[in-house]
Amino acid sequence: MDTTSREQDAPTVEGRSRGVAIVTGARRGIGRAICVELAKSGFDVAVVDIAADGNGDETVRQVAEKGRNAFFFKLDISNTADYSTFLSAVGDRLGPVTCLVNNAGVQVAERGDLLDVSEESFDRLIDINLRGTFFLTQAVAKTMVGREHADDRSIVFITSSNAGLVSPEKGPYCISKAGLSMASQQFALRLAEHDINVFEIRPGLIRTDMTAEVFDRYNPGVEAGSLSPIRRWGEPEDVARAIATLVTGGMPFSTGDIYSIGGGLQVPRL
Repeated sequence: MDTTSREQDAPTVEGRSRGVAIVTGARRGIGRAICVELAKSGFDVAVVDIAADGNGDETVRQVAEKGRNAFFFKLDISNTADYSTFLSAVGDRLGPVTCLVNNAGVQVAERGDLLDVSEESFDRLIDINLRGTFFLTQAVAKTMVGREHADDRSIVFITSSNAGLVSPEKGPYCISKAGLSMASQQFALRLAEHDINVFEIRPGLIRTDMTAEVFDRYNPGVEAGSLSPIRRWGEPEDVARAIATLVTGGMPFSTGDIYSIGGGLQVPRL
């Protein structure tokens, strides 16, 4: 596991340091926006991604610009054997983890007929999106439970509108996100007694590299209001702001709840 760093003396935000946030899938897009927004809210950030490149360095730089400490950690979340080393490194470099944002995930390699889905494609989606996220959450939760204190602690699962909206052309992705939604609620019930709040965020159509390939397909419906009543694409910052609201105590009497960030995309209609 490779790590790179950028540190500086970190002033507290609004008089308070909120501890350490781990953000997976963090080197660009929604993940980067989350890291920056959490830094603005007072978190030091473990920037985690499967690929180590200039994008990860840029995320670290932007976090540092907000006056927080940041390290980049190269981690394949589907490889559970690396968790112990990873969490030890986070603790040594940044301190105790108070927030986990499960953002890492992959899309189907090719959209197509559900009847043609291969075992390899299915297993890849499940290993990263569901299995890896479940067991990383389990590992982080154990460190939180073993360190009872009064500070706010939280876990966020970023699923998708496809946790509920069916898209047969990307079946394994939908299945992985639906399973992750249930995992979020399971952890919420298990961890409530330890004052650890768990939230699920379901992004809708967000403008990212992952959605670039379907932009032309969906954009007419966005502009016409037939997909999302708010007639624009979501931006990574829309998701990030919602997460920052939750993990800084903006919804204190909430756990296991689902927050849709899609401009109304996920509202059932007749």
